[in-house]
Amino acid sequence: MTRLYLLDTNTVSYIIKGVSPSARSRLVGLNSDEAACISSITEGELWFGFERIHANTQRRVTLEAFLGRIRILPWGREEAAIYGSFRAHQEAIGRSLGPLDTQIAAHAIAVGAILVSSDQAFRHARNLPGLETWAADI
Repeated sequence: MTRLYLLDTNTVSYIIKGVSPSARSRLVGLNSDEAACISSITEGELWFGFERIHANTQRRVTLEAFLGRIRILPWGREEAAIYGSFRAHQEAIGRSLGPLDTQIAAHAIAVGAILVSSDQAFRHARNLPGLETWAADI
């Protein structure tokens, strides 16, 4: 059985920018029974960040190269249904996440993936299959 890792936006950003050799090394060194992916929500956040800072051509090439090599999971009906129950539960226990973080966490739950993020808010996310931080050097 393949262990699936869903990379959060901050982890991808650290890898693309070269800020975290630890995270990049972990991604490159995945075992044959491991796979990494991102949510289409993360892809949108990456493009937003790119446009917001008016990134140069080299950054566009780097981002497109990364997106061309990683599996991008679409957001669909199952993810939407899990999002609804996940968000309601998080709000009921007083542990709401930001809107996009809520969607990314729900996506990880829907696909049974370990969420890879340095965002401490995810420590309070219920029902995640797992949570790891690959950017140990940040």
